[in-house]
Amino acid sequence: MPKPPAEYPSHSLFAWAYSRVGSASDNRGAQGHRRQLLAGLRGNVIEIGAGNGLNFLHYPDTVTEVVAAEPEPYLRSEAERVARGHRQVRVIDARAEAIPAGNASFDAAVTSLVLCSVPNPRLALAELKRVLRPGGELRFYEHVASHHRSIARLEGLATPLWSRMAAGCHLNRDTLAEIEAAGFVLEEVERFSFGPIPLLPAVDHILGRASRP
Repeated sequence: MPKPPAEYPSHSLFAWAYSRVGSASDNRGAQGHRRQLLAGLRGNVIEIGAGNGLNFLHYPDTVTEVVAAEPEPYLRSEAERVARGHRQVRVIDARAEAIPAGNASFDAAVTSLVLCSVPNPRLALAELKRVLRPGGELRFYEHVASHHRSIARLEGLATPLWSRMAAGCHLNRDTLAEIEAAGFVLEEVERFSFGPIPLLPAVDHILGRASRP
């Protein structure tokens, strides 16, 4: 099993703020994105960076178990509270880069607004590929660098400061390319602009699914 980075900082203040803006983000459209992300999933699922459990409500009954990994203590406690109302959800303290599960353990994997902030997205995706069975699904919902060069350039300039303020979040990651580079086969991708936080500009998002060969 790959080792996680030596430094994986806790961002308790940002975690508290993130949990407070989640409902507002859902009301602006993120809830519909979550439903679309999880529709049709079956079997047992690993979700990395589960945050405060905003996805739990939207898992269909065809999902038998959700192992929800969240390393940040405050968000994990919030997720555990939400999980009490969803018997198939089990919250664990684990990092995306070091999932405590054997090879080919899951039917599906979910990333939801997390690959922007993990210290090593390549290692995280390698771990997801490892724990997915052959033919298993990767479902992803992520914000990514703009496809407009001028905006992408501004996002690159803003990322160092934004990343320090927002728990390691990067505005300029090409997550779709990372998913392909990890060896997943893209099956369906929707790209759209969305502003989850009032007063902040909309940014590009991707929502889709890929398969593990």
